[in-house]
Amino acid sequence: MELNPIYSGMGVTIFEKMSALCRDGSRINLGQGFPDDSGPAQLLAAAGKALLERSNQYPPSPGVPELRDAVAAWYRRSQHLDLLRENVIVTSGATEALAAAILASVSPGDEVILFAPVYDAYAPLVRRAGGKPVFVTLRPPDWRYDNDAIEAVITERTRAIILNDPLNPTGTCASDEELTTIAQVCIRHDLLAICDEVWESVRFDGQVQRSLLSFPGMAQRTIKIGSAGKIFGVTGWKIGWLCAAPALASVLARVHQFLTFTTPPALQYAVAEGLASDALIDERKEGWARTRTFLNSALRAAGFSVLPNQATWFTCVDLPGSGFTLDDAAFAERAVHEGMVASIPVSAFYEADAVTSVLRLCHCKAESTLAEGVTRLARFRDALASH
Repeated sequence: MELNPIYSGMGVTIFEKMSALCRDGSRINLGQGFPDDSGPAQLLAAAGKALLERSNQYPPSPGVPELRDAVAAWYRRSQHLDLLRENVIVTSGATEALAAAILASVSPGDEVILFAPVYDAYAPLVRRAGGKPVFVTLRPPDWRYDNDAIEAVITERTRAIILNDPLNPTGTCASDEELTTIAQVCIRHDLLAICDEVWESVRFDGQVQRSLLSFPGMAQRTIKIGSAGKIFGVTGWKIGWLCAAPALASVLARVHQFLTFTTPPALQYAVAEGLASDALIDERKEGWARTRTFLNSALRAAGFSVLPNQATWFTCVDLPGSGFTLDDAAFAERAVHEGMVASIPVSAFYEADAVTSVLRLCHCKAESTLAEGVTRLARFRDALASH
């Protein structure tokens, strides 16, 4: 019996491969993006209290009212978005939110513009909906969005653009000018914007998130996706959400009900409590700002070339600028086995025309872990140079 060819030919992701190699404790895992702590004590206590004192039966499919209200209120405070409960649908993680958004908006034959490097779930989900991914390649060191490059791939079949801002894996943020360009393209060609904004609160150097949802003419054509896992550093909780105009949100809710239907209520109540605490959110961001500075400084001190990054848990290293002739995939493969450090080659985020000179490292780890990781990478580099 044959299985669906979209998935049957796939191997495990590079993220799972690298993390699996680290599970015996012999390697430093700077590959897959997750903090090495358990999350904020305040949030864990809220989840435990809710588990013991509130219902553990099916919550409403769109999400518990407390969390939908808390998401809307947080966005009103932090991004000045005019949202209410009716705009918010809670999902089992941001990847499910992406699936719901894509399945709700893409029909067979539609084309969807993706910016590479691209999160690995986008293209398979577009294909599962019967659509065709169309890639616009971004290039280091700035990874900028170019109007002419976007316009060049638009056809009469183009249905949507998926924008990941801040951008994983590069840790960069779109400028207001670039966001304006993308909004104008959407309006000019009557496109839907699916905005993966899971890193919206993990922005450094005083930068503030600006969503396409806030741009003139975009409120009725934007689906905004967020993630408690990224805001609070509890990636295993898988609490995400979709925000859209009520007419769009009602369709997204109908897709969601046939994907996961709902999400654990105790975790929803805890996230609602967490979103009410700006101090807690700021504390998490400040901690990751410190680890970002620590890793970037340690890498530079060891002679590595670090690309600019303003957001996310990720730092990118320019391999040629750091003295390596290996491409990123070969470097990552050898580094995990010989240097005992897991990393992610940025070429893994491309299907074609890949950038092969950049390595992604995760900085949301203890400083001692980061220091040991850099020491091992430097030792590996020196061993390569001696042969």
